Amino acid sequence: MKTAIVNIGTIVTGDLKAPFAAGDAILMQEGRISAVGTLSSEQVSGADVVIDAAGTTAIPGLIDSHVHITFGDYTPRQRVVGYLESYVHGGTTTAITASEVHTPGRPKDPAGVKALALAARGCFLEYRPGGMRVHAGSVILEPGLTEADLDELVKAGVWLAKAGFGAFGSPFDYAPLMLAARERGMVTTMHTGGSSIPGSSGIWAEHVLKSNPTVSFHVNGGPVAMPEQGFARLVNESRIALQLCTAGNLRTALLTAKLLDEAGQPERLLIATDTPTGSGIMPLGMLYTISHLASLGHMPPEQAIAAATGNNATTYRLNNGFLKPGKDADVVLIDACAGGSQDDALSALRNGDVPAVAAVVSDGVPRFVGRSRNTPAGIRTVRVANTKLPRDFSGAATH
Repeated sequence: MKTAIVNIGTIVTGDLKAPFAAGDAILMQEGRISAVGTLSSEQVSGADVVIDAAGTTAIPGLIDSHVHITFGDYTPRQRVVGYLESYVHGGTTTAITASEVHTPGRPKDPAGVKALALAARGCFLEYRPGGMRVHAGSVILEPGLTEADLDELVKAGVWLAKAGFGAFGSPFDYAPLMLAARERGMVTTMHTGGSSIPGSSGIWAEHVLKSNPTVSFHVNGGPVAMPEQGFARLVNESRIALQLCTAGNLRTALLTAKLLDEAGQPERLLIATDTPTGSGIMPLGMLYTISHLASLGHMPPEQAIAAATGNNATTYRLNNGFLKPGKDADVVLIDACAGGSQDDALSALRNGDVPAVAAVVSDGVPRFVGRSRNTPAGIRTVRVANTKLPRDFSGAATH
């Protein structure tokens, strides 16, 4: 399938080093981006679907790197069906599991936690709710797991390991398994902050530094933040990626972003939601955190967008998150909301507004074009200008 987007007002690449791309068009073919910039008339006419962006802003599909999936598009924590598909209408095209810890009655023995990770991974290999790509299956580190167990999981395709909900006597006790997992090429993640569910404990900077995970999960609190002095320690004493979550402490989120900017290391900042949890379902959570950083933190909106796209992709070794040839064809069109005070999406974010989501394309397939059911309409009318397929893609948003 070939999909072309034309008449784009601004192309935000997701790359901190080159945040904008010249031109006004994107061409996608067989699930990958094949061209960004200017398209010939032959390239446009050869597309199966042509989307008229009407001057809106193109960004990479958002990557939520902290989603508490279980099985299927259902969360028992909030008893909601279809929340992942709803997140697509918030511009999120990729979700990364924060471990399947919310699975009711989850096993805690070594054989059980391995089986849970393998089953979750397998369930989402081909299942794409609403067009979302879900990276599932993160082994929850528990006492009794061995390096041989990690070898078995890696051989079977599990590449994520999570510390923070195991029955270890001290958070320091995670370190040997965490280090062993990283040695095997796994992306390791660690709960950071106060207790989030009954039975869990606070994990602070000294514990995170000892385990040296790839990512400090919800460093701003999930939902409770760690002691203040820990933020500077994680920034200055490690190269750990620091993840900010919508369902966390806003003040410490702004503090973390400020400290990383002052250290000249904005690439270490990641944005996620940490949902569904007790904080609920947040289809627009990624956009809210981007707007908070841009308005309250005075971060350039293109930098905040990179924290939600390219930074996540680089940290998790994914092929999406950037609007560049060769990358997975995940593109979102955003705009200022109708009736607001701003004239474009980036200005809206600086103003603290959530932008309108006008179209979402994932894997090169338009999932909806025209209007998200979760945002107000934009000030511009995005439409399918031409399609050779027996559908117009404009009716997916129901209200």
